[in-house]
Amino acid sequence: MTKTNNIGRRTLLKSAAAAVAIGALAAPAVAQAIRVRVGYIGDFHGASLTAVANNLDLWKKYGLTPDIKGFTNGPIQIQALGTGDLDFGYIGPGALWLPITGRAKLVAMNVVGFSDRVIAQPAIKRIQDLRGKTVAVPEGTSGDMLLRLALQSAGMTVDDVKRVSMDPATIVTAFASGQVEGAGIWYPHVATIKTRVPALNELFTNKDALPKNSFPSSFIMRNELDAPASNGLVDAMIRLLKDANDQRHQNVARAVDWTAAMLGAPKANLQAEAEFAQYYTSAELSKLSEDGTVNSWLTGMNEMFKTFGRVPEVVDPKNYYLGARYASVK
Repeated sequence: MTKTNNIGRRTLLKSAAAAVAIGALAAPAVAQAIRVRVGYIGDFHGASLTAVANNLDLWKKYGLTPDIKGFTNGPIQIQALGTGDLDFGYIGPGALWLPITGRAKLVAMNVVGFSDRVIAQPAIKRIQDLRGKTVAVPEGTSGDMLLRLALQSAGMTVDDVKRVSMDPATIVTAFASGQVEGAGIWYPHVATIKTRVPALNELFTNKDALPKNSFPSSFIMRNELDAPASNGLVDAMIRLLKDANDQRHQNVARAVDWTAAMLGAPKANLQAEAEFAQYYTSAELSKLSEDGTVNSWLTGMNEMFKTFGRVPEVVDPKNYYLGARYASVK
């Protein structure tokens, strides 16, 4: 190869490198995905938006890289928020007393649920018949709260029963084997128990607590994210939750399929749970957050928690629910 050819080749390579560099400078910067740690509970209401987001790749759409973790209940997720091990999560209505007392923020509402039950063995026909009996509940959950309301409706308190705390899976086993006589629990666990004890009695439901008490579930975030430095993450998560919520609202059956596949759970049980809820579009939830309806749900729960000694006072929902922000994020 001649010297002239070597010089020509070097010049060509330098020109090509310069062109690549100029092109790189001219190209728009690609935003780096934000890592987010998200919790869910292994039932339809607690996992369906996560399942929808997974199947439609909404994480990528909104610039998020998820680290998804399963939990058995809401209070454990709020503990994880407090220790900085989780960014966002899901809670049922029974755990609302924790955000009310400042342990987390509500970032979005989910559904108003009717899936909770106070159930009893076949021989027990009325709430009054639970007096002196062993009744299991997952501590600090909607099942726990519904039991208290049921007892109150019968002129009783938790002191009139032998209340024991168990996680939901343990309650299924304990009830099916006759170790407990009653339970405060929810679908799909009730459906699972019915396959083993088909003659069980449902003594009290969420609808029995209406109209005074509604049972909304919600999405939560750790308190530290309510700061300007985290605005991008929080707004992206709100957009994702709104999108996933509307996708579920349009096709609940599809969401059941996706959630069953994600959880490895029987589809029939999740279908049963999915029927026990009032669903809203994101536009409706935005309106309800602005007109005071959601605040009335939360205040009603707060008053109930105060009556039961969970919280010392009634707190303005604006202190812990980002309702105005949810409505404003498009």
